[in-house]
Amino acid sequence: MAALPQHLDLHLIRILYLLLVEKNVSRVALKLNQPQPSISASLRKLRELTGDPILVRGARGMVPTQHGESLLLPAKRILDETENLFLKKSPFVPQIEARTFHVAAPDYLDSQFLPNLVALLRRGSPNSRVKIHSLGPRVDYVRLLSDGDMDLVIANWDEPPEHLHMSKLFEDPITCVMRADCPYALRTPSDAMTLDDYLTLPHVAPTQLMPGYLGVIDDFLDRQGLQRNVVVESAYFGLIPNMLAQTDLVLTTGRQFVRQYEKQMPLKTYALPVKFPAMRFYQLWHERVHQAPEHKWLREQVAAAAKGLTLK
Repeated sequence: MAALPQHLDLHLIRILYLLLVEKNVSRVALKLNQPQPSISASLRKLRELTGDPILVRGARGMVPTQHGESLLLPAKRILDETENLFLKKSPFVPQIEARTFHVAAPDYLDSQFLPNLVALLRRGSPNSRVKIHSLGPRVDYVRLLSDGDMDLVIANWDEPPEHLHMSKLFEDPITCVMRADCPYALRTPSDAMTLDDYLTLPHVAPTQLMPGYLGVIDDFLDRQGLQRNVVVESAYFGLIPNMLAQTDLVLTTGRQFVRQYEKQMPLKTYALPVKFPAMRFYQLWHERVHQAPEHKWLREQVAAAAKGLTLK
């Protein structure tokens, strides 16, 4: 058997395909606007590579050999796939097409953010599916994004991973909240919390998303040489307001998250004696989906949902 060429010559495959279809060297030369001797030379090279005549004389002109006939469909498939490879990406038509979008987010976002996002996705692409995934210390979201198991991650970071694409969604000022009728709240005005009070009060904090990472609150305090008194850590952030309503615990979090619960239960917010920077929320995605039309559309919907929060 003849040795395979080191480099696949796509033009040679095109000539092979046309020779098998036209069964005539002159017509192939005319179609490709090449001199007939050039096509004849290509046929000789194809015969050398395949070890087969490919075309032989028949009663009414040239006919493919049995092996030549077997090459017709593979040659066409290669040409079709090559053409598709370099075609411009077709636009994503959300109202018609169906995709499955995987989005990971923590539950300490504004309680309306994910519902609003899901509503936008359902209205915009009713045939698509949406899977909302949780984030936790055992979730390697960087690997999930790079492997394609996750499309988008939404959360807050001081410094998001540098090799991922990102866009900022919104900032949320940090506030401090506790039960309105707990002993400290009853005796202390909302603008009179001291630094010593803040550090010594019993705090509840979310379990951190990444092992070894303190989180934005404790990391900022640590850089100031300060440490608060965290007595409860919870992996279920959405349950923390209910914990506040039954205890003397203090929660430090974004204002967006707190204001929804202020309408439902007796809570009291305090001006913080520490000048925390606002929590910055981002959406992160991997280079592998950066140019995909459906993922661009997804990110636009996430940005629209975030913009809706800032307009409230």
